[in-house]
Amino acid sequence: MNWEQIESRLDQLLSESRHGQLRGALMMLNPVDIAEYMKKLDREKLLLLFRILPKDVSADVFSYMDADQRQALVESIADAEITALIDEMFVDDAVDFLEELPANAVKRVLQNTDPQTRAIINQFLKYPENSAGSLMTIEYCEVTPDMNVRDALRSIRETGVDKETVYTLYMLDPQRRLTGTVPLHKVLVAAEDTPLMKLMDPGIISVTTLDDQEIVADTVRKYHLLSIPVVDGEGRMVGIITNDDIMDVIEEENTEDFEKMSGLAPAAEPYFKTGLLTLAANRLPWLMILMFTSIISGAIIARFESVLAVNILLSASIPMLMDTGGNSGQQASTLMVRGIALGEVQFKDILKVLWTEFRVGVIIGLALSLVTFIRLLLLNQAGLVLAAVISFSLLATVIIAKSLGCVLPLFAKRIGLDPALAASPLITTLVDATSLFIFFTIASRFVL
Repeated sequence: MNWEQIESRLDQLLSESRHGQLRGALMMLNPVDIAEYMKKLDREKLLLLFRILPKDVSADVFSYMDADQRQALVESIADAEITALIDEMFVDDAVDFLEELPANAVKRVLQNTDPQTRAIINQFLKYPENSAGSLMTIEYCEVTPDMNVRDALRSIRETGVDKETVYTLYMLDPQRRLTGTVPLHKVLVAAEDTPLMKLMDPGIISVTTLDDQEIVADTVRKYHLLSIPVVDGEGRMVGIITNDDIMDVIEEENTEDFEKMSGLAPAAEPYFKTGLLTLAANRLPWLMILMFTSIISGAIIARFESVLAVNILLSASIPMLMDTGGNSGQQASTLMVRGIALGEVQFKDILKVLWTEFRVGVIIGLALSLVTFIRLLLLNQAGLVLAAVISFSLLATVIIAKSLGCVLPLFAKRIGLDPALAASPLITTLVDATSLFIFFTIASRFVL
C-alpha cells in the first residue's frame, strides 16, 4: 500500500470509531509516519489518537511532532499523562520539547516530573542554546576497566533498553573520566572472559559541554562517528550526542548559511509559521544595504556619462557585464563557503585558492569573451575596437569576480565573521562597481 492508501484506511477507521483496529494499524507504522499522519488532525482527534497508542510508542511519536501539536497535547492531557510521557522520553528529546514551549507550559510539565528527572532537565536547560550540552543525552552505556565481555553484555541486557544507543560502550575510571571506547561489534565476537581493556580504543574523540554545535557536527563528520562523548571542564563524562541529533544540526547550519548567502536573516520558524512582518524584517536589512551601496555603481555611470553618449552598444553591455561578474563571484564564494564548512579550505590556503581561482577565471573569461567578441562583430555589427573593449572588460570582470569570491569568505572567517555573510550580496555589489570602473576606464581610453 502507498501512503495515500494508508492515510485513507486510517481516516476510515478513525471516522468509524474502530479504535482497536486503528491502534493495530498504527502499530504497524514507524513513529515518524504516525507523527506525519497526525499533522492533519484537529485537536480532538489528535488527542484521541495519542491516547490509544501504547505509552512507549506515544513518547516516540511525540518527539517527532511539530511544536504546535506538542503544545496542544500538553494543554489537553492530564497531569498523570504528562508525567508518563516525560518518563518515557529520552532526556535530550524532553529538553528540546521544553525549549519550544511557553514558560507557563514548561512550569506545568516540570511540576509533574519526579525530582530527579526535574533536576536533570533543569541542568540541561542551563546550557547555552546550540551548545553541545544542550544537545547531549545522558542515556549511554558505560563500563569500567575491571569488567570483561560477560559483564558488559549483562549490563547491556539490563539497561540497554533505556539507552539511546548501545553501539559504543564508554569506559570510565572511578572519577568518571573517559579513558576510552569499546565498539559493540568487538564485544559481540570476543570470548566472554576477555577483559574489556583489551578491546578498548584509547583514542578519545570528544567535545566539551560549551562547544558550539557546529564544532560538534564538524567533529562527528570528520571522524565518521555514530555518537560523540561530551565531557565537562574537568574531563568528566556527562553525556553523548548521537548522529540523529547531529543530522538535525547539519541541516540547521546549512539552512542558516543558505539564508545568509541570499541576504536573509536566519528564520527561527518554518516559512508558513513566520509572520509577514518577520518575513519582511528578515529580508529588509541586506536589501537596504545593497540599495545604498548601488549608489557607487550609479556614481561611476554618471562619472562616465560622456562615454555612454558615444555608442548605445556600450550602454547595452552594462547589464551583461554586471550579471556575468556577479554570477562568477557567487560561484566562487559558494565553493569557498562550502569548503570552509567542511574543513577543506583554511585561511592559510588563501594564496593557493587565489591562484587556482585566478586561472579558472582566465579560462572562463577567455571563453566568454571570445563568444562575446564574435557576437558583437556578427550580430551587432560592432567595430573591432568596440568589440575588443567590451570583450576585454568582460575578461577582466570575470577574473576579478572569481578572485573576490574566493578571498572574501576566507577573510570573513579569519576575523570571526560567518563566511556566508561575505557571499552573494556583498560580492555582487563589489563586482558591479569594479566591473563598471574597468569597463568605463578602458572605453574612455579607446572608444572616445
